[in-house]
Amino acid sequence: MSQPDETGRLLDRFAAEAGRAVPLTALWAHGSLALGDYQPGRSDLDLIALIETTPAPAQQDDLQRVHQALHDQVPLAPLLHCTYVARAEWAGPGRDHLTWAHGEMFARPVTPVSRRELHLGGLVLLGPAPATVVPPVTDEELADFIRADLRDFWYPHTEQADLWLRDVWVDVGLLTFARATVTLRDGRLITKREALGVLPGLGAPDGLVRDIYQRRYENPPPITESWRAERGEQARTCLRDGITRLLALAGAVLPVDGGWTSH
Repeated sequence: MSQPDETGRLLDRFAAEAGRAVPLTALWAHGSLALGDYQPGRSDLDLIALIETTPAPAQQDDLQRVHQALHDQVPLAPLLHCTYVARAEWAGPGRDHLTWAHGEMFARPVTPVSRRELHLGGLVLLGPAPATVVPPVTDEELADFIRADLRDFWYPHTEQADLWLRDVWVDVGLLTFARATVTLRDGRLITKREALGVLPGLGAPDGLVRDIYQRRYENPPPITESWRAERGEQARTCLRDGITRLLALAGAVLPVDGGWTSH
């Protein structure tokens, strides 16, 4: 693994310890680490572990102990997320899989975006390449997922002003929107750095884009409460208006009285 020293050591230790809890057939990275935009200590480490069978309850407990110990002992480990997928489970793309993320174990699917990332640039940390195992994602499947995510998750959350006082909502919301726009328009997946270059053309104010850039690539100055409130309003307004335009252009859905209707 030719990763930054601290990141490489974490991945090596994780692969070894998780491999003792459950046999790993493959371990792949997607997201920023695979796409070349990884920022140590700021970017998530998004991993997919290929296993032969669904972990038994005792194995799940062992995996949880592995993740919790790393979380408590290694500074970068809280950003390490891993989904465990049995080989046969790839046949059901919408099903949930055992996942460790954000300090807890739960179940979630591997999204079409993640599957496309694995095919285009999945980083092999162990075992065979993703394309030999993971079913391909059609352009239609990818676009349908992105539109549904914007419609059913992001748009309703623009009504909750308190959420947009938090850095993570501003950063992830605006970058997700920019990346979604490019994928729906051009069929390409882009990095977060590329998304920052797209945002001004989508109506994001320069100060808001600069705010996100500094948090990801620089050391941002302390934020004032007045700017936090103004920034949050800018972010949710930009996202709400942008989603409305994007989905209307796609002919899929339009906002009606605070809800959504199929077109």
